[in-house]
Amino acid sequence: MSAPETKSSAKPVANPWILAIAPYIPGRSTTDDGRKVIKLSSNENPLGTSPAARAAFAGAANQLERYPDASATELRDVLAAKHGLDPARIIYGNGSDEVLHLVAGAFAGPGDEIIHVRYGFAVYEIATRRVGATPVIAPDRDYATDVDAILACVTDRTKLVYVANPNNPTGTYSARDEIARLHAGLRPDILLVLDHAYAEYIDGDAEDGGMALAESASNVLVTRTFSKMYGLAAERIGWGYGSAEIIDAMHRIRLPFSITIAGTAAAVAAVADTEFVDNTRGHNAEWRRWFSDEIGKLGNAGLRAVPSQANFVLVLFEGKLTAEVAYKGLMDAGYIVRWLPGQGLPDGLRITIGTADETQGVLGALRDLVETAG
Repeated sequence: MSAPETKSSAKPVANPWILAIAPYIPGRSTTDDGRKVIKLSSNENPLGTSPAARAAFAGAANQLERYPDASATELRDVLAAKHGLDPARIIYGNGSDEVLHLVAGAFAGPGDEIIHVRYGFAVYEIATRRVGATPVIAPDRDYATDVDAILACVTDRTKLVYVANPNNPTGTYSARDEIARLHAGLRPDILLVLDHAYAEYIDGDAEDGGMALAESASNVLVTRTFSKMYGLAAERIGWGYGSAEIIDAMHRIRLPFSITIAGTAAAVAAVADTEFVDNTRGHNAEWRRWFSDEIGKLGNAGLRAVPSQANFVLVLFEGKLTAEVAYKGLMDAGYIVRWLPGQGLPDGLRITIGTADETQGVLGALRDLVETAG
């Protein structure tokens, strides 16, 4: 029989659902030997940031002693005007990551279930486990979201469904009719969270109807970010839109000053700089198409590009050259990309669309690795 625990040996013990979390691993910036190389691992904007946003950020430096506006009134008004929304139904946070965590915290807990797709954004499982809920993983359909598989996972314990559209890390896109079918198949007490972090990169005028659903339905939340298209990843500005009841519940647990004065100023200016956004979208469309086509020419060597509507391409390695060898070989050649065995993708590399030189360079390095592998 073991001796009773004494005061000196006792210690706090974290909740078991917290200890079950696999911490988020960001894209790397340096190689194994510490070299700084071209970073194509975090889906950052290769054109940088809007000059207007940079100027607004710098102009806020004389307010460092002030707390930010806890209501983010100016930002909400600007977003509402741009997207035709009710500013009172916009929530904001430290990147869309915080918004994704807030919705889980407000609507789920121990004993509940939250569904996400097999190859989904890593934050979904972290947010789920953080509140003590159980993650339920829906099978994919060739790396894309499968609406029928999600609906088949629904039980009486389901509280939320997370869907990124376009999806990260696969880049796949579910059309408007599929999102509508998913929403129609869910009970009204299940909250559908549509993560639109990459929505600005979708070809043409296509969109999945998520914002219209969030406007009219009581069980839809759409999240967005300034990190990608607007090039403000450093400032962590995210936002979401949903019914008044959803937003009210999330505000109750939101940190009061989660976005900074300078970041907010930069975001407001970025929304107005449509030229920068148009240039970013055009650059991405051109080089995403080129890169995907060039990967297609390496199909005989077992490389395949998953069709993408984001600012990256998931390249699958199904021949002699493995993803792990390619990952290390690209690092040696001066490029860091994203290898995701921890997310069930040991045979794939997610490669951000960089500048013209970066995109051509990483493709050339891949060709060399294919030739070396025979």
